[in-house]
Amino acid sequence: MVPNRNRKIGALLLILFFVFQSHAFSQEAILTNIIVTNTRDNLLLFMDVEGAFREKLEKAILSGVPTTFSFFVTLHRIRSLWFNEKIADISVAHTIKYNNLKKEFIVTRSWEPGKSTVTRSFEEAQTLMSQIKSLHIISLSKLTKGSQYQLKTKAELSKLTLPLSLHYILFFVSLWDFETDWYTIDFTY
Repeated sequence: MVPNRNRKIGALLLILFFVFQSHAFSQEAILTNIIVTNTRDNLLLFMDVEGAFREKLEKAILSGVPTTFSFFVTLHRIRSLWFNEKIADISVAHTIKYNNLKKEFIVTRSWEPGKSTVTRSFEEAQTLMSQIKSLHIISLSKLTKGSQYQLKTKAELSKLTLPLSLHYILFFVSLWDFETDWYTIDFTY
C-alpha cells in the first residue's frame, strides 16, 4: 500500500512541476512610470519596462541574437449605453543588435523611422530598449471634450524565430520570453 501511495505522490509532484514550471522561469517584467499627457495638438504616452533584462536574455544579446520588444497600445472612447469605440490601435517595436566586431549595440525604434542609436554601453542600450518617450497616440482634434477614454498598454519580448533545425538544439530560448499584463488608464479629455 505504501509503494502505491508513493507513486501517487510522485505523480502529483511531477504534474505540479510541469504546471508551475512556466511560473518558475517566467519573466517578472512590469510597465512603470506610465504617463498619458498632451501637447497642444497630440495625445502622448510615456512608459518604462522594468525587469525585462534577465541573465539569459543578456547572454543571448551579447552573443549577437537580435532581440525585439513589442509595445501595444489601444485607446477606446467609453460609451455607457453601447460598446466602447476603439479609436487607436498602435504597436511599436524596439530592436537591439550587438555587433561583436565593433563592440557596439544598435537600437532601432519603429516609431522613430530612419533613426538608429549606436552605443558601446549595454546599460544605455537597455534604457533605450525599455523606454517609450513621447509616443504619439492620436491627434487631440479626434477626441471629444468631456468624453471618457481608456488607454491600455502592454509589452512583450517578440518570439524568437529560429531555423527548424535549431529549434531542437536551442529549446531553452523560451525561458527568457516575457509578456507584461495589460495596464489600463482611464481619463477624461
